[in-house]
Amino acid sequence: MARTVGTTVRGIITPILKEGDDLVRFVVDSVLRAMKSENFNLRDMDVLGITESLVARAQGNYIPLDDITVDINRLFTGDIGLVFPILSRNRFLPILKALAMTEKKIHVFLNYPSDELGNHLMQVEKMYEVGINPYADLLTEKRYRELFGGRVLHPFTGIDYVDLYKSVAVNDNIEIYLTNDPRSALDYTKEILVANIHDRFKTKEILLDAEAEKVLCLDDILTRPVSSKGYNTEYGLLGSNMATETSIKLFPRDCNKIVMEIQKVLREETGKHIEVMVYGDGAFKDPRGKIWELADPVVSPGYTPGLEGTPNEIKLKYIADSHSGVVAPEDMADLVKSKIRSKDQNLIGKAESSGTTPRQLTDLLGSLCDLTSGSGDKGTPVVLIQGYFDNYASE
Repeated sequence: MARTVGTTVRGIITPILKEGDDLVRFVVDSVLRAMKSENFNLRDMDVLGITESLVARAQGNYIPLDDITVDINRLFTGDIGLVFPILSRNRFLPILKALAMTEKKIHVFLNYPSDELGNHLMQVEKMYEVGINPYADLLTEKRYRELFGGRVLHPFTGIDYVDLYKSVAVNDNIEIYLTNDPRSALDYTKEILVANIHDRFKTKEILLDAEAEKVLCLDDILTRPVSSKGYNTEYGLLGSNMATETSIKLFPRDCNKIVMEIQKVLREETGKHIEVMVYGDGAFKDPRGKIWELADPVVSPGYTPGLEGTPNEIKLKYIADSHSGVVAPEDMADLVKSKIRSKDQNLIGKAESSGTTPRQLTDLLGSLCDLTSGSGDKGTPVVLIQGYFDNYASE
């Protein structure tokens, strides 16, 4: 009988994991329980996603805010220019609190009209209406208020982020400016902490070329333990998230080692070759709020080798449309399957692949996992994707 279902996605409900639990056993047992309960089997090339927060919790990769303060005081001697942080209550506000606790002067430079991820500080139309040039103009907080009036609220959170970020100052040690030129910070201090995520390397390069004395990024902070055991050698504070009012969870460590071990145990227990990945934020953009959801430095900090690369797919619609009227309808399915089976191993630039999505597999799969597990109370931190690598010609 021909297949009637393609890709399926299951959110796997798990117990509540605690620090020190055997993560590999926890994940494998959760999948085995779901298989028995829901009466399904694994197949070769299924994909298992584990949310990064589950990994970090098992590792105990948490730090008190005081650890950030200590590390900042170790690395910076004077006033700090904080360049292009994102606007986020849970992603960046705790870090800013810790910076303020150093009691150094913190000059905060925000991108406008929006941050790197699309969180807006103003309406674009209003920006042009009042004659602001985002490529050249620096706005003080006072000028920003004069031009845009009163409080400017984020459309989703209802937060005025300038007010919020000023509220964590210690002895009034936070000043806020709006600019898109990182070199503006050098008029106030020569010690810079670059806080944007995906453009951080370019921002750092610009500042070094402008002869900043010291330029560090968030991935240079907490790369080693301070007072607790939390740290991340590769990403530092990037990918961190508020845990409590006085602590944050860091991005997990050693993810490649973990996914390889889960793959090994699943093969031993089921006889199937399962691809495994750790996922964080999905790499998708909200069309209404214009927010790019990827606040983590990468979608997947660890994955098995079978998830390297990009899809190599032909556009089924293109094949069907281009042969419509030439091939009899009853022969179309066979033609499409034949085209799929004989497709080139590299379809880049080929007409038959136009309109497909040549993104990294881990970005596509991570987005699917993130949308499935959500960020709230679904209780499915493990996601099983079946049939993702099948196509119309698969038996």
